[in-house]
Amino acid sequence: MRDEILLEACGLCKSYPHPGGVVDVLRDVDLTVREGEVLAVVGRSGAGKSTLLHVLGGLEAPSAGTVTLLGQALWEGGETARARLRARHVGFVFQSHHLLPDFDALENVALAGLIAGLDPAEAEAQARGWLERFGMAHRITHHPVELSGGECARVALARALVPSPAVLLADEPTGNLDRQQADRVLEDVLGIMAESGKCLIMVTHDPHLARIAGRVLELDEGRISG
Repeated sequence: MRDEILLEACGLCKSYPHPGGVVDVLRDVDLTVREGEVLAVVGRSGAGKSTLLHVLGGLEAPSAGTVTLLGQALWEGGETARARLRARHVGFVFQSHHLLPDFDALENVALAGLIAGLDPAEAEAQARGWLERFGMAHRITHHPVELSGGECARVALARALVPSPAVLLADEPTGNLDRQQADRVLEDVLGIMAESGKCLIMVTHDPHLARIAGRVLELDEGRISG
């Protein structure tokens, strides 16, 4: 049985300056995620769900607390070490996809492999493999503007998976898709989690998406429960 801890947060806090003082977005968040887990984080708008993903993934520094990724302290080293750890072991999927408009689908996906340290040939081979798996082989030379919302979601997912990350962080991954498109993308993601032992943490407002997660945590006034 898979039981390795992939990601752990202890006493995580995040505050932002405000004209009236500070705003506490995250308050003493403790979180442990193990191999193969699918975790949904829910809560009202503005509850700090996206901030939590950014801190867990090394994009925003916590005000206090620690994040440990594969046994390594994410926020205790310098930016170079953190960027390397993030590029190799964390995949991000955003609602707006953030695909580069001047790159075609293959280039968008392969770039993530290059950043993670793969040589160009391996990065392209991995990119082609993931795009083919997601039914996008016939669209690899198309640019984002030429792709549908569902196709962009699949390209974004392929890009996140090229480095073979241990942790996949998804912020409303199907928020811009209709139910049929969302179910297809979700089926792909869950299949990958089941076969690889990666863990998925996703922020969602979609009750259907939350129900399929193995665990649901609610973020309320900066504190997490569930």
